[in-house]
Amino acid sequence: MKILVTGSAGFVAGYLVDELLKNGHEVVGIDNYSKYGPIEKSYDNDPNYHFVEGDCKDANLMKELIEDCDQVIAIAAMIGGITYFHTYAYDLLAENERILASTMDAAIWAHKERHLEKVNVLSSSMVYECVSHYPSEEGDERKCPPPLSTYGFQKLACEYFVKGAWEQYKLPYTIIRPFNCVGTGEQRAKNEKEIMSGNVKLAMSHVVPDLIQKVYKGQDPLHILGSGNQIRHYTYAGDLAKGIRLCVESDKAVNEDFNLSTPVSTTVTELATAIWKKMNGDKPISFIHDPAFEYDVQKRVPSVEKAKRILGFEAGTTLDETLDEVIPWVTKQIDLGNI
Repeated sequence: MKILVTGSAGFVAGYLVDELLKNGHEVVGIDNYSKYGPIEKSYDNDPNYHFVEGDCKDANLMKELIEDCDQVIAIAAMIGGITYFHTYAYDLLAENERILASTMDAAIWAHKERHLEKVNVLSSSMVYECVSHYPSEEGDERKCPPPLSTYGFQKLACEYFVKGAWEQYKLPYTIIRPFNCVGTGEQRAKNEKEIMSGNVKLAMSHVVPDLIQKVYKGQDPLHILGSGNQIRHYTYAGDLAKGIRLCVESDKAVNEDFNLSTPVSTTVTELATAIWKKMNGDKPISFIHDPAFEYDVQKRVPSVEKAKRILGFEAGTTLDETLDEVIPWVTKQIDLGNI
C-alpha cells in the first residue's frame, strides 16, 4: 500500500520508513528538517520512497501528498527529552496541535473524497503520566487524571483528535503508544537547550545517549537525575517500527489503541550501570544525584498483552543488544561533533 509518513526525517521514522519499504510498501515522506537539519538516509534513493521537504501545517501541500495514499502515519511533532518539554512547554503544545490539525483535516478530506483508509497517530507513554495502576493498560489513560506536563497533555489530545474524526467523519484510526524508544539516529537538535550535567554539556536530554556521552567523556562520578529509581521500558526502535507496521497492516488494529513496548522494567541506575560496564569494564561506578525535573515521572510500566494478543507483536530485542548497537553509534557521533 501507499503510506504517507509525516516527520519522515526524524529518529523513529528512520527505522519505520526502512521497515515499510522492506515489507513492500510505497512511502511518501514529508519533513521540514526543523529538528536536525538535512540528514541522509539509507533509503533516500529507493524508488518506492518519495520525499518532500515541507511543513505539515501547509494544508494544500498535505492534501496534495495524501490524495492517492492508502494510510497515514502521523509522527511529525516538536519532541525531545525531559529538558525539551520543560523549555518549550507552550511552543510544543501550540505547534503540535497545528501540525496534527492540518494532517487530520487532509486525512478527513482524503477519506471522503479519495480512498484513504485509515490514519495512524503516534501518541506517547506520557499519556499515562498520572496513572497509579501498573502495568498500565490501554484505557487507563481515560480513568486517571490528565497528564500534568503540556507534552503529555498534547499527546493525549492527539488521541482525541482521531477519536473525534471517527465520531464525526467515520475516519478509521489506530492509536500507537511507544515506550522509551532507543536506537541510532538521534543527534544534537538545532533548537535544543544546552545544559550542564556535571562537567558535560548535553544537548539532547534523552537518557541513553546522554549517559553514553557522559561515560565516553570520562565523567566520574556519574551524574544522574533524581534518585535513579525511575522505572522505564527501553524499547528498541527496530522493534517499535515493526509494531507500527503491524498496526498499519492489520485489519484488527482498526479503531484500537496499542502500547508498543518491551515487557522489561529497568531503573535509571540499572541502565547507567549497564552502559558503564560496557564502556568501562569492571571499573567501580559511583553516582551524583542531580535535582530531578518537575515532570520526571517515577514509574511507567505498560501492559503489552493487547498488542501481543491482537497484533502478534512482541518487542524481543534486549537492552543489552540495543546498547551494543547504540553505544558505538553515539560515540562516533560525538567524535564527529554531531552530539
